[in-house]
Amino acid sequence: MFTGIVEEVGTVVAVGPAGLTISAAKVMGELVEGASVSVNGVCLTVTSRDETHFAVDVVPETLRRTNLGSLQVGGHVNLERPVPVSGRLDGHIVQGHVDGTGTIESVDSEAEALMVAIGAPPTIMRYVVEKGFIAVDGTSLTVVNCDPDRFTITVIPYTRDNTILGNLGQGDVVNLEIDILSKYVERLQVGARTNTESQA
Repeated sequence: MFTGIVEEVGTVVAVGPAGLTISAAKVMGELVEGASVSVNGVCLTVTSRDETHFAVDVVPETLRRTNLGSLQVGGHVNLERPVPVSGRLDGHIVQGHVDGTGTIESVDSEAEALMVAIGAPPTIMRYVVEKGFIAVDGTSLTVVNCDPDRFTITVIPYTRDNTILGNLGQGDVVNLEIDILSKYVERLQVGARTNTESQA
């Protein structure tokens, strides 16, 4: 489990048919082979590592659902290690199971912050609510407002300077993970309706 509080921006140093190699510093301390790591919000398994790099496999299902297939050497990614059981949940519950992608529609300055509008498909938007949580490229954010086919987030200066979100531009594709609790609530409601109808 992750919190959506990005620890470090890493750099892609190799892209291969089976995965990625990423240069990092801060996250390397406790990163061992077989460990999980969030890369742009995608939970991946470390397959090898040295002092300053780690490698991860990326399977076809991950490429279909995320923006990892568009990464190139020299590109930057948000990195986060799993939260320890004894740690603080500073963001929200993020599994690293990306639900789909969205597209940046606009980026506007608002004082020192950025106001970012993201277009997303109905399969995502049905779970997006004003002041609810969403993870964008693995970053825990609060929804400012939403319409049927887009939502808006604000990026504070710290997040802008310490994640890849400060470099987003119109047309960029981002990974989206909705709040897992909303999916469970919907499933429970559907189950309750089904049970009621079968008893009628």
